[in-house]
Amino acid sequence: MDPEKEEFLKEFGADYGYPTGPKSIDQIRATEFKRLDGLAYLDHAGSTLYSELQMEAVFRDLTTNVYGNPHSQSDSSSATCEIVREARQQVLEYFNASPKDYKCIFTSGASAALKLVGEAFPWSQKSCFMYTMENHNSVLGIREYALSQGAAAIAVDIEETVHHGVSNGIAASVSLSQHQIQRRNEEKFLEEELIGDAYNLFAFPSECNFSGLRFSLDLVKIIKEDSEKILEGSPFCNGRWMVLVDAAKGCATEPPDLSKYPVDFVVISFYKIFGYPTGLGALIARNDAAKLLKKTYFSGGTVAASIADIDFVKRREGIEELFEDGTASFLSIASIRHGFKILNSLTISAIGRHTAALATYLRKMLLALRHENGASVCKVYKSDSLKVLCREWGPIVSFNLKRPDGSWFGYREVEKLSSLSGIQLRTGCFCNPGACAKYLGLSHLDLRSNMEAGHVCWDDYDILNGKPTGAVRVSFGYMSSYEDAKKFIDFVKSSFVSLPNQTGLGHHLRERSIPFPDKGLESRFTSSFFLKSITIYPIKSCAGFSTEKWPLSISGLRYDREWLLKSLTGEILTQKKLPEMCLISTSIDLHRGIMFVESPRCKEGLQINLKSDLQSGGREEVDLYGQRFEAQGYTNEVNNWFSLAIGRTCCLLRYSMSNDYLLLNKCKNGGMRRDMQSRVTFANEAQFLLISEESVSDLNNRISSIIGWMQPLPDDQCCSHSWRSAEVK
Repeated sequence: MDPEKEEFLKEFGADYGYPTGPKSIDQIRATEFKRLDGLAYLDHAGSTLYSELQMEAVFRDLTTNVYGNPHSQSDSSSATCEIVREARQQVLEYFNASPKDYKCIFTSGASAALKLVGEAFPWSQKSCFMYTMENHNSVLGIREYALSQGAAAIAVDIEETVHHGVSNGIAASVSLSQHQIQRRNEEKFLEEELIGDAYNLFAFPSECNFSGLRFSLDLVKIIKEDSEKILEGSPFCNGRWMVLVDAAKGCATEPPDLSKYPVDFVVISFYKIFGYPTGLGALIARNDAAKLLKKTYFSGGTVAASIADIDFVKRREGIEELFEDGTASFLSIASIRHGFKILNSLTISAIGRHTAALATYLRKMLLALRHENGASVCKVYKSDSLKVLCREWGPIVSFNLKRPDGSWFGYREVEKLSSLSGIQLRTGCFCNPGACAKYLGLSHLDLRSNMEAGHVCWDDYDILNGKPTGAVRVSFGYMSSYEDAKKFIDFVKSSFVSLPNQTGLGHHLRERSIPFPDKGLESRFTSSFFLKSITIYPIKSCAGFSTEKWPLSISGLRYDREWLLKSLTGEILTQKKLPEMCLISTSIDLHRGIMFVESPRCKEGLQINLKSDLQSGGREEVDLYGQRFEAQGYTNEVNNWFSLAIGRTCCLLRYSMSNDYLLLNKCKNGGMRRDMQSRVTFANEAQFLLISEESVSDLNNRISSIIGWMQPLPDDQCCSHSWRSAEVK
């Protein structure tokens, strides 16, 4: 056995790998997750994976039984109703909830369950929606319903102060640190007469999907039973407080125990628990709380009777029937029992210990990494303060990586390199803006500045003004293994850790300073450094062409990435989505002013005149990387040619010269500035990409060592694709 794994098992062997379960983790991976061979899947907070045995059971079930629409009265429909009833009971049992106290309302997901609560909650101008900063956007969205009805919205931080020297040794008191009160159209609602009781809603996640912080469910009792004390001095002490727990992330390894904590609303998504089915979630509602919800819309299945031509409807009285609009996703509901069977065989407590062991190990190893100068490599986002009411951390490790000089590696760089190394993870803010800003230390001014610089969710702006705009997140599931964690640690070591005399296969090439003299810089540079090839890519994501020399423009190499393909839905097409784009070859004749385009799918090539005034396809706007560009279109003849070439309807667009020449350049402080003398056309980040011979040589070494039979990329040997020298002038 690997000595490092032996050391790991010494520390975590009692919890890791299901030592007392029906199968070990190695057996589970070998029999139920064969598709993960060579792949480290580390995004279980995004979606965990379904078992092959689970899917075989689902397929067997659906191909053996006949399930009809549950709103019909046939035998097959009755069978469906029974399956749905059993599924509801199974969900309640998973949360240790009595059917006397709770009902399971199936929805299309956790977000739909949250939307249902927000829409139907009895808001008034005396109400308050209070939520912890560590909440998903889907929870924050409830704020819109509250504010639109005149209620207040307040974000809070939970703090726990530990007191020593009391009679029983140690005691703790909990307090809320409130952010500013949010209201809309206050004058309008002040004119209305205040009638009836005030109902308030407090929302928090059982586990933060950014950091893995687990909030204690003691908060439920504190808010519901002791709100006057904890909210002392707040105008919202009065009224009835109800509590919503977002368990979408947390319930996969530690579902809330509803027999101990009287939560009013719990939301979940089943793909987060056992991978399949997607598009199915649930709202677990306490009976007395559900009866307070005010539903406006009615649909098939939710009414006992209605009359079409007069204002009359009698709604069903059952809570599930009242809130499940239309026909439930009954085949998906029938499938969840096979997922629960997998979890029950392992037990949720064993799953929790297993995933916690992996997260603790990874966190420990990342924090121990050091560069050759002793500088820390990794900043892990985990509160070291005792002023947080939580019991432990979930199986999430969020962090950013640093260079030896203390500057940051961009999280998108980490994501791209990890993907190339067979590691799947997630980066960004994970739809949790409050936790993201809190852990990264981003102020309101920082956030607004980032947005003004063009940063939006899912873009490539990972560092702005010297600060990360998001983080790297690794998360574990019940089928995760030591080998997954070890593969990621080895990847970080080889790609981002600077070591003395670092050489060899797989290591990140170290930055080297070039000792240029004060005088004669130009002659020294031109005599020592040469370009072997210049490659131009006129159409984004299509094949380029090589040349010995090429003119420059304010956008870099002239005509480089000046065109792109867009689908009818407005999606910018790239090789990552359509690999067929690499088959489209291009070349440009500068003297004739023509771009030649060819494709093996098209009998004849295409010639495009470079003079922009000859285009006749009209102008339109393109959203790319958080920026809006004006682009010039082409005729149907041109668009039809490209549609045939990629097998998908699309249109060709060219960067319009009327755009503001905008380029985001990195400043010395790592920030961004506008350069009105430059632009990047449709390039991802910069005008130039330089590849050194050393990088090519390293790549050849990797290819030859991993795939011995494959012909390496040409290096110094002459062949049809060999690179030709071009002196830099």
